[in-house]
Amino acid sequence: MICTRCDQYDAVPGGELCRQCEAADLHPAPPPQRPVGNALPVQTPHGGAWLRSPVRLGWAVAILLGVVALTDLAAVWADVVLLDVVDRMVEGEYGAALESEVDRADRFVVLTGVAQMVAYPAAVVVWLIWFHRVRVNAEVFEPFGHRKKRGWAIAGWIVPVVNLWFPRRIALDSWDASSPWGKPRSHALVNAWWTLWLIGGVANQASASAYRGAETAEEIQPAMEQVLFADAFEILTAAFAILFVLALTRMQDDKARSGPRAPEPVSV
Repeated sequence: MICTRCDQYDAVPGGELCRQCEAADLHPAPPPQRPVGNALPVQTPHGGAWLRSPVRLGWAVAILLGVVALTDLAAVWADVVLLDVVDRMVEGEYGAALESEVDRADRFVVLTGVAQMVAYPAAVVVWLIWFHRVRVNAEVFEPFGHRKKRGWAIAGWIVPVVNLWFPRRIALDSWDASSPWGKPRSHALVNAWWTLWLIGGVANQASASAYRGAETAEEIQPAMEQVLFADAFEILTAAFAILFVLALTRMQDDKARSGPRAPEPVSV
């Protein structure tokens, strides 16, 4: 008797289905999963995650970093104005008009500082979401090339001490995994961005400490020079961060759309 379902194989004795169809009934295939949101049509077996497009998040991070750079540019202008007034005070100029200029310059510095404090946290939040997503995507491309688990993509920025090198290590692993198949990309951009990030962080801490401790015009003058350097340097850091974000986002998008790696030829 032929199997009543597939009409291809003999049914088992005393039954209506062949062994293949009976096995399919005992072990049905799981229903296909569907991507969520803007997920790309590629599934990963690692932790039930999907390879999700980083494009929108990448552009959001780039835009917010651009806003941060604009607030830094305004802060540089405010620093220059205040530094000019302080220089005149150190040289011995005084009077009601100068005091009025000092007040206006100081308010300008405070205003730009508030703008920086608003723009920076917003960029940080979206950055962490994007960074975690590209880390998960990178695990889809290369499951075994990562030295840190996914959770460190966020915790690595927060935990003291390890935040000096964990994010760079995760970025490098994600960068390597996202490079075109068989064509690894140079680490120059990643290293340049991370070096600027570290220098900028030290400059910001030093300038903030110097400015808080300055009281006289003679003390404020060098402190403002440090603040000016830190704000200007942060513009450069933001620019390289934008380049890094756009490059890694584009690499992952291109690699996802290129499909799985072609099988390597086997020598006979």
